[in-house]
Amino acid sequence: MLNTRFFDEMDDFRRSFEQLFDSVSRPVQKDGRNASEWYFAPPVETAWTDDHLNPRFVIPAVGDNDIEITVQGNQLKVSGERRAPRDFGKEGAIYRALPYGKFERVVDLPNGLNTDKLEAGLHDGVLDVRIAVAEAMKPRKIEIAAESSHKVIAA
Repeated sequence: MLNTRFFDEMDDFRRSFEQLFDSVSRPVQKDGRNASEWYFAPPVETAWTDDHLNPRFVIPAVGDNDIEITVQGNQLKVSGERRAPRDFGKEGAIYRALPYGKFERVVDLPNGLNTDKLEAGLHDGVLDVRIAVAEAMKPRKIEIAAESSHKVIAA
C-alpha cells in the first residue's frame, strides 16, 4: 500500500517550488514589447568597505558577453539574457528551475559615489561590482590644535 501522505507532501513541495519560481520570473510587458517575453530580476546583495560600495548580483549560467552594466544618475542597471541550454534533454522531459530569458535589476545608488571609478568582474555565476566612494565623502580626521588663539573670557 502506498503512503498517500508522502505523495501529498511531495505535491505541496512541488507547488511551493513553482510559486517561488513564478515570483522570481514571470512574463511582463516592458517598453511596449509583447507580454509573452520573460523577464526576471537576479538577486542582489550589497556591502560597504571604507573605499567602495560592492553590489553583487547572482546570475548563474550567463557569460560576460550576455551582461550589460549601465549607470545613469544614481541608478546602476544590470541587464542581459540567460539562454536555455541546447541539447539538455528531450522535449517534454525537462523541468527548469532556472528562469531563462531577459533579466534586469536596477539598484538605486546613494549620493557620494564616484561612478567614474566603477569596476565589474564575473566569476562562478556572480557579478561583483565595485564603486568607489568619492574622496569628499570619506571620513577624515580633523586635528585639534593644542593651543588655540581663541580664548574664552569668563564674565
